[in-house]
Amino acid sequence: MILHIETATTNCSVSLTQNGLVVSFKEYANVQYSHAEQLHLFIEEVLTQADKSLNDLSAIAVSKGPGSYTGLRIGVSAAKGLCYALDIPLISVPTLLSLALPFKPDEGQLAVPMLDARRMEVYMCAYNHKMEQILPTTASVIEAHTLLDLAKSYDKLHLIGSGADKVLEITPANNLVAHGAALPSAKDMALISYELWNKQTFEDVAYFEPFYLKDFMAPLPKRK
Repeated sequence: MILHIETATTNCSVSLTQNGLVVSFKEYANVQYSHAEQLHLFIEEVLTQADKSLNDLSAIAVSKGPGSYTGLRIGVSAAKGLCYALDIPLISVPTLLSLALPFKPDEGQLAVPMLDARRMEVYMCAYNHKMEQILPTTASVIEAHTLLDLAKSYDKLHLIGSGADKVLEITPANNLVAHGAALPSAKDMALISYELWNKQTFEDVAYFEPFYLKDFMAPLPKRK
């Protein structure tokens, strides 16, 4: 029984799974972010829905990034705290992989998960029909030619996540499909974490840090 925490974007999402199957689930996406207020309440709710307690958990799985600096810190801090208190393993799930998984492409196509990193940057990578990662995860500045080589090499590219529409607007290719409303969700972490559980692939709770990809940039103070 694994508790999943996803806070890498505006979506505060928690799920509880047993043997890779979701048994309870709660999430809320708010552009103002609500993770600090909602996360622990959602954890209590999904446990109550399933008639389980913290002591029934076998592991905690957390979305490790890339994504929002503050969101990732909140999620990882909560996951590590629970692992310490319950003496159970910590599993980290790549955020872009769980985002892409519901859009598993057909042969000859690619799933390209991409999260808006502000301005003209996105966090992105690419997966083929076997869900093998064929492009490394990067913070990429989007220009008109960024995806053209990939678009020429594959029948269709599925652009998934908050950066998709931004890329679609400036890329002169007719085989791109945008799924801009897609958000990383705790329910889509289940199969990944279960596979990692079976392989006993765990993180060091003391030293694990989120995959930020970019340094934190504090907003500039407003002029008076």
